[in-house]
This record gives sequence, C-alpha cells and structure tokens, in this order.
Amino acid sequence: MTRSFSVSFDYRCPFARNAQEAVVTGLREGRDWDVRFVAFSLDQVHVEESEPPVWERTPDVWGTGVVPLLWGIAVRDNFADKFFDYHVALFAARHDHGEKLGHAEVMSNTAAEVGLDVAAVAAEIESGRPLKTLAQEHTEAVKEHAMFGVPTFVVADKSVFVRLMERNRPDDIDRVLDLLEFENLNEFKHTKLPR
Repeated sequence: MTRSFSVSFDYRCPFARNAQEAVVTGLREGRDWDVRFVAFSLDQVHVEESEPPVWERTPDVWGTGVVPLLWGIAVRDNFADKFFDYHVALFAARHDHGEKLGHAEVMSNTAAEVGLDVAAVAAEIESGRPLKTLAQEHTEAVKEHAMFGVPTFVVADKSVFVRLMERNRPDDIDRVLDLLEFENLNEFKHTKLPR
C-alpha cells in the first residue's frame, strides 16, 4: 500500500537533513512512498508581523536561507531527475563541509557536482517562479497545517514536527508515519537523551 505524505525542508536545519536523507534513501531503496518535498523558510518564521515577508524583500536582504530554497525548488520542479542528488548534496555542503549556502558559488558548485546545468538552474531562479513557489508553499503550510519548523510531516490533515536524532534511517520515517495515525498522542518528548 502506497503511503502518501509531504515533508518540509530548510537546508540549514540538521534535523531536516536527518529526515530528508532518510526519505531519499527510502525512495531509492524502493519504498512505496508518494512524497511531496515542501520548502519552508526558517527565515520567514523569524520575521516580525510588521515586516514584509522574505519573498517580498530584495535579494540583498533575503538572509542565508532563501537562496538555497530557491535552488532546491528550481531543481525539484524543473530538473526532477537530479533533485535527490542535489537535495542531499546541499545538506552535505552545509552540515558536512560547513559551506555558507547563501553564496552563489556554493550553490553553483554543488549543482555542477551533481551534473546539473548551472546556467539553466540560475535562469529558472531569475524567472521568479521559485520565489513565488516558496511563498505559496510556506504560506499554505502555515495556514493549513500550523507548520512552524522543519521537518514537519503531513499526511492528509494530520501534521507533526519531528526531530530524528540519527541520519539516513528510512525505518524511522515509517515509525513517524505510524505515529501520525495515533491521534490520541499529542506530544511525546524525551526529557533527556542518552548520548
């Protein structure tokens, strides 16, 4: 039976990285999942109510999170055959190599490393479509699912914010999806972790 869900991402979050790698690995291993990857701006979460949203600002004040989301959206929506590679590589650039994802050369180099046409991706970003998509996905996530962070998993009208402690474990995604069905559970949080 196919399990359909969406999962949010922002490349700066290590917990989003843990979940995203697990989802990508599960899909590559043939899990019967129908997944929608949803861009969610952690920069926007910290915008004061009186200030304009990040997608209405000029690029020089976007912050470090918007640029990688635009590249991720552009690749996801226009170069889908390279999305998994690029998605995982961007998380690695940030969390393994300490790269600053807001810098154009980091985005370009990472795209080139996975075999993307850098100029074509940049042209898609310049079209403005990825920015509109970011605004739409983020706004819908907040309005429809009360989303506040990443990664948040959504199945139908149920959503849950999760922090998975280990990387790249598809079985953990199955557990999250199982718990999403358990409607009597509202909060379950370890008070300390044995690490």
